[in-house]
Amino acid sequence: MADNFFNDDSKRHEPTLGGDRARRQPGASAESRDADQDSVRLSQGDRLQHERRDERGYIRVTLPFRVELDDSDTELHGNDVSLGGFSARSTRGFHPGERISASLLVMAGATELIVPLEAECLRSTPADDGKGYDNSFEITEIEPQHRELLRQIIRSALSGRTPNVEGLLAGEDPQTPRKRQASKPFPPARPPKPMSRYILLFVAIGLLVLVGAATAYRNFMLIEPNFAAVTAPRIDIRAPGPGILGEHELIAGDRVERDQLLTNVVNSELESDLILAEAALDYNNRLIENLREELEGGSQEVSLANSAQPASGDTMTFESVSPEIAQARIDQFETVRDYEDSRIAALEARQSSNDIYSPCDCLVAWALSSADGVYINESERIMTLIRTDEDDVLVEALVHMEDISRIEPNQQAYVTLANANQPIRARVRNVSLDVERQPRAGFPSWVRQQQNVASVLLVPEEPLPAESVGQPVDVRFTEAPLLGAASERIWQGVRSVIQFGDDIYRAAVEDSNADMEKPDEETNDR
Repeated sequence: MADNFFNDDSKRHEPTLGGDRARRQPGASAESRDADQDSVRLSQGDRLQHERRDERGYIRVTLPFRVELDDSDTELHGNDVSLGGFSARSTRGFHPGERISASLLVMAGATELIVPLEAECLRSTPADDGKGYDNSFEITEIEPQHRELLRQIIRSALSGRTPNVEGLLAGEDPQTPRKRQASKPFPPARPPKPMSRYILLFVAIGLLVLVGAATAYRNFMLIEPNFAAVTAPRIDIRAPGPGILGEHELIAGDRVERDQLLTNVVNSELESDLILAEAALDYNNRLIENLREELEGGSQEVSLANSAQPASGDTMTFESVSPEIAQARIDQFETVRDYEDSRIAALEARQSSNDIYSPCDCLVAWALSSADGVYINESERIMTLIRTDEDDVLVEALVHMEDISRIEPNQQAYVTLANANQPIRARVRNVSLDVERQPRAGFPSWVRQQQNVASVLLVPEEPLPAESVGQPVDVRFTEAPLLGAASERIWQGVRSVIQFGDDIYRAAVEDSNADMEKPDEETNDR
């Protein structure tokens, strides 16, 4: 960073702003010697008037500044300064090669600018007036920002202006280099941009156009139903008679097998009638046996009861009759016994029907709770079962009557489940206006109340899970299978990308919330 200012020749003269050449040249012989040296430099082409203005930072300028040493409280009075070094007066002399760490304190109006640096002493000579020593230092180390500050201070002084903080903050640089037309270098050629950037740009534009076209075709060209859901045949299990519902542990979603005991209905009146019928049968059997024993014993008179039903409400009395009359009464008692036997069979049949068994391998869609002895009436619904075979789980859609003319059997459609990204192809099985012709589970009754819609059953090419019965699905009917398949897959791909980004965002938010809650929990524990 040294410049011409730090040459060991102390008798040379450089152009200096504000300097007094006569004050620094004591003798005429020195003037003649310096004049010779100047003529030699001019003859060699070292002409100062042709220096570049952006190189004048290495010319000494006289500024009011002080030099404060870091290792002591000593302050030096500054003489002049350049980008390469500075000169200062001190009370003691410094040895050539001695290194110092100092700060230049430059006055800038009412403010003092500090420029820290490290320097090395080049020479130290006694002052002309005999008061102290003039020391020349070369700047050996300075931070880039401090060097830029020193450069702006020097250029401001070279322009004839006093350095000020406002000018430095405003970016004032009076010594901006002039642009020379003759020596203006050509700007470097800009390297060509890589073709991959343009390829990626065109690919992105093509993808956006493709997604927009697929979305428009899907929303405006394909037929969209008013409502669609996964359905299956429904079987309602109803109470065979009034009574208390027996305990069971079935809930919605459980699977049951064919002939599996589901629950039972406890009918106390039916049980009472069965007990009384069995008692009447036993009573008639005993009467018949007693009469036959007396007839076989040869008795001339037989004691006979006046009724064959002990629960008839009449007072039981006995009378003595002849054997012929007793034989006729035995025939009557046998007829009553046969009636009671048939009545018992009927009551047992009714009681056995109170044990409810599964009619198929089904899935429980709904079950009435058996807690706290629930009382039910005859024909009241106890459970709802749905069939889950491959041909039973279908998709039912309600299509407006304006679009029903565009749908026909075996037409292709696309079904998308709620938690799936890939559409499932399906075909139309039938179109019906009577939506209640076959009871199906999974369709809300309030949706069926619309009068201007028709029911369309779709058979998916892939079997749908039985657990999806009742879930709403997205259905699109297409008249051009190729375009419909392309638009549906593009739409689902974009949807999956959006869902993936949303999942990442939600996970990041949850992690940040969890991290914020941990310090609060630790504080509460303390």
